[in-house]
Amino acid sequence: MDFYRFAESHGLIIDNIIQDRWVRVPTSDKPHSRNGAYIFDGSTGAVQNWALHEKPVSWRDKNHKHDPQVATRKAKVAVDQESRQKQAAGKASWILNQCKKQAHPYMAKKGFPNEKVNVWNEMMVVPMRIAGSLAGLQLISVDGKKTFLTGQKNKGSATIIDNKGKIILCEGVATAMSIRRALKSVHRRYTIVICFSAGNIVEMAKQYSDCVIVADHDPVGIRVAKQSKRVYCVPPDDGDDFNDYELKVGANAAGQYLIATIPWGSPE
Repeated sequence: MDFYRFAESHGLIIDNIIQDRWVRVPTSDKPHSRNGAYIFDGSTGAVQNWALHEKPVSWRDKNHKHDPQVATRKAKVAVDQESRQKQAAGKASWILNQCKKQAHPYMAKKGFPNEKVNVWNEMMVVPMRIAGSLAGLQLISVDGKKTFLTGQKNKGSATIIDNKGKIILCEGVATAMSIRRALKSVHRRYTIVICFSAGNIVEMAKQYSDCVIVADHDPVGIRVAKQSKRVYCVPPDDGDDFNDYELKVGANAAGQYLIATIPWGSPE
């Protein structure tokens, strides 16, 4: 089985194989998001589908002869990647400086019609930082399509909503806003870390030993939360994220659910 068919058998959708670096791609179960990734150097490779795998699954071509240029190519890829990341961070800074604070249709759809957010070219703009430094952006279109700047570093990037309270990790912006509204309604402080992807929740959990995770109630969300080895909760209904749940039951009921489901300590 060649690498393309190997990746396909694990649910990855690959148009054109790019060598020597990890590449995020759609999967057959989530064709509109990049829920899979692969790396391939011509003779070896690995794939990961977040809906199926806790860690990458390796592949090797037993008939392929060793390529002495692999190490050289990988070193060049690393240099090129760093350059692309710096360019993306610069572009992110420029875009943020062009933004206006205003309401956005995506936030209205998610239950926050009056929330003022960064908007540029009709897209909602969410800054992503690593150790306080701008690394890139998530761009959300009017119809809810989410993209990132080409070349930016997503692993370890986050947006933090800090109210000097319990550290809570979640995947998306709308989920974070619902967590904030719910906790405000029950008078609890919070520090919400928006991780932007299920895979990045695992990465960010390494930085916060005392965090809790509010995961999506689906196989990927639950698996990632368990993999992080942190306390976690999910909305009661299968298929919901916390934004779905909070819109169903209201902020106060959602807040009561949070403080009843995860260890919280004394009211603040």
